[in-house]
Amino acid sequence: MTKPDAIDGLKPVLFWKCFAEISRIPRPSGHEERIAQFILERGKELGLETRQDACGNVLVKKPASSGREGAPSICLQSHLDMVCEKNAGKVHDFMADPIELVRNGNVVTANGTTLGADNGAGVATSLAIMEDATLEHGPLEMLFTLEEETGLKGALNLSGDLVQSRIMLNLDSEDEGVVFIGCAGGKDTLARWQLAYDSVGADLAPAEITVKGLKGGHSGLEIDKELGNAIKILNRALMKLSGLGCRVSSIEGGNMRNAIPRECTAAVYLPNTKLDEAKSLVSSLNATFQSELSSIDPGFVLAISQSASGSGKVLQLPLQQKILMTIASLPTGVQHMSVDMPGLVETSTNVSVIHTTDKEVVLITSQRSSVASRLAEIVQTVESILQLGGGTVEGSSGYPGWKPDMHSPILGVAKRCYQSLFGKEVEVKAVHAGLECGIIGERVPGMDMISFGPSLHGVHSPDEVIYIDSVQRYWDFLLEILRSVR
Repeated sequence: MTKPDAIDGLKPVLFWKCFAEISRIPRPSGHEERIAQFILERGKELGLETRQDACGNVLVKKPASSGREGAPSICLQSHLDMVCEKNAGKVHDFMADPIELVRNGNVVTANGTTLGADNGAGVATSLAIMEDATLEHGPLEMLFTLEEETGLKGALNLSGDLVQSRIMLNLDSEDEGVVFIGCAGGKDTLARWQLAYDSVGADLAPAEITVKGLKGGHSGLEIDKELGNAIKILNRALMKLSGLGCRVSSIEGGNMRNAIPRECTAAVYLPNTKLDEAKSLVSSLNATFQSELSSIDPGFVLAISQSASGSGKVLQLPLQQKILMTIASLPTGVQHMSVDMPGLVETSTNVSVIHTTDKEVVLITSQRSSVASRLAEIVQTVESILQLGGGTVEGSSGYPGWKPDMHSPILGVAKRCYQSLFGKEVEVKAVHAGLECGIIGERVPGMDMISFGPSLHGVHSPDEVIYIDSVQRYWDFLLEILRSVR
């Protein structure tokens, strides 16, 4: 459970109270029923109008404060689900256990798991505004969407008539002091290989090769950080070990399509006569990889351990070679930088998840770009490599980008508010991530949108933190915008 002092004395008090409340409610993607019900019940307790569409998205309406009835309606939008990642050895059931909040100096984090500030910060903000009767604002709609992290399902299936506002503040950004006005579109591309096994001879001994200690992170927001990709790194090791006769039984790595994988494990068999040589090779590779990653992923470890027993079967050698060579061929990371917005990643791809089932090996990749033609190009590249590698290729329907509008009226209001509050200009950027704004803008024509939030770091990993001092500034900024829209 959350330590009693984790949020004591933090301001704004109502925000942190709501954040702690929702941290006690499990909300993995695809399992948002409890948090949705909590919000519906809280809205009804407060006497507010509540609605839920066929997909499960929740809307709560709050009337304007006295004298502001004629102001335009504003929609505050956040998503209910969170990425569920935990450190190796951490015992935590994301379907049942609460997130344990821990304060560490100027940050709040979680004990060995993702924090869920993405997008719990936005959900807590809307809940706090629902409760606070002292605020000045026009009519408000609080929109809570589902399954953002695993395919933007809630936004893609949003009922067009659920939202009446034509101004939207998306509360799902992670850099306080920055307003985002555009985002990348994206698509997932995956391949399947049907399993074909050989039996294991007496000359082979079972072992396990593991990659651990990487930071991981959001495959859009942190794709330019040169973070280690556990699947790609382990594959490099397996390619080298193949020269010693290493045979692969299974590979498991990554958990989320939109996260850089932190860990990966292969169950293998090695010739009995080559065990010492394999251990020496892994030790050498570990030193090499640690040298490559020392500045960004200093906790990295590649390890080999002998197993007491194994499955008794290995992938047929041609299949093993196809899979390993395919992974080796796949690009991962930044492919193009924007020439229009300096510092913005334009196009990227990520090798996200590999999973061995009873029948097949599944490899999931994710592509993003703010330029539709470049997105099509990188998807084509990845599809071609997967097909050449013998995989059966599938692609998601994808999601649209959000084209920046420097003349947006709500952007103008936000810029004036930030200048008034803090005596400096707010930064205006686009983001290399799949915000729901592009989709909602299609579902609700004419929507004028911006996105902002408090400062987060390490999202989609157990290193996720929310910076305490940024929350108050973010809160003040939001309230000033609500007061200023007339």
